[in-house]
Amino acid sequence: MNAPADPGRGRAGRMKPDTTPWNAMIGTTRLALLLLCVFLSACAAGPERAHDPPPSSVRCLPDFPDRDGWYGGDGACSIPLDDRRVLWLFGDTFVSDQTGRRDRAGMKVVLGTTLAVSTCAADGQFQIRYWLKKKDGEFVSSFGESEWLWPQDPFMVDRILHVPLISVTADPRRKGAFKFRIAGHKIARIRNFAEADPNRWTADYVDLTPGIPEGVEAFATTSVVFGDHVYFYPLYRGAGVLGNILARIPTNRLDDPAPAIEYWPRDGRWEKGLDPAKIRIVLDAAVSEMSVRHHPDDGTWVAVYLSIENNGRRMLYRTANAPEGPWTEPKVLIGSIPEVDRGSPRYDPDNFCYAGKEHPEFGRGRTLVVTYVCNSFADAEDDASFIRKNLFLYRPVVMTPSR
Repeated sequence: MNAPADPGRGRAGRMKPDTTPWNAMIGTTRLALLLLCVFLSACAAGPERAHDPPPSSVRCLPDFPDRDGWYGGDGACSIPLDDRRVLWLFGDTFVSDQTGRRDRAGMKVVLGTTLAVSTCAADGQFQIRYWLKKKDGEFVSSFGESEWLWPQDPFMVDRILHVPLISVTADPRRKGAFKFRIAGHKIARIRNFAEADPNRWTADYVDLTPGIPEGVEAFATTSVVFGDHVYFYPLYRGAGVLGNILARIPTNRLDDPAPAIEYWPRDGRWEKGLDPAKIRIVLDAAVSEMSVRHHPDDGTWVAVYLSIENNGRRMLYRTANAPEGPWTEPKVLIGSIPEVDRGSPRYDPDNFCYAGKEHPEFGRGRTLVVTYVCNSFADAEDDASFIRKNLFLYRPVVMTPSR
């Protein structure tokens, strides 16, 4: 992103010449976006409490081992493809043909998107296969032959898989470490996802950019199909305000979505176009990644995200009776994230955490399955850096709190 708000997807580091289009990070919009909010605001929350039931309370608990050439990525967006398979999407990814690596020294990075497909065995064991894509013997992004595309929250409409993507471009003239900018927003549409090998899927792309006004820095921070619309909670900064607003697109307009985008203003009447003087901040989370999901057992909508204060030290949640809200004040799901807790062996002063989200396809009742990712501000090109030396960093961390 063009200015930090959610320290999201990205490793602070300088890529070597001829190995990457920009010299500052590995990640997706999350890194630059969250940083701004770290400096400008903090999320309010109720009394801290952390619930972490034993994993046995959830069958088929996700896990992300190093295999198939995959050695860590951020994002971890998930969506069921059918009653058996779940698709996972990751941002910029460490990759290697060497098996059994214990560090990332000299390891290459795929700039863009990688993916995996998971299943649950009959005995309840989680199984995952990473489907890394190669071209001319080199690992490449799953989306975009000539573009740098970061994944956002996917959704399904009329048995068509929709993957929102942020187009990123290098900008070496920018001040500071984050020398990149957002060039546009797209949606990849995939119809043949029944094919077992995702590398054989075909996608057509629709351009959202003409419908995304200035100030929107991440459009599909989360995506919710409800009724005859798809709802989104864009991260917006403009007119002296910062937070997550609400937008929607009719499901019958997804072939040409840009002109059909509507925004939710303060007067509660949907409008085409975004008026900065009237726009409503629906959630003051101010994050570029989160989840909003409906829980049919009690009819509740649940928003999950990592707080932006103290480099992402807590996972919070809010509830509502409708996508528009009103949303409750934030409550704590996880009171201390180890990677940014000074008392934890996983702590490093350069660590920051982001991309908190729920995966309801794995949860049970009020026991949630959530993930987050932690990253580092250190120079990622330094083989002695924390992120290169420690494989536990820069990969989804799974926890099972209760709300």
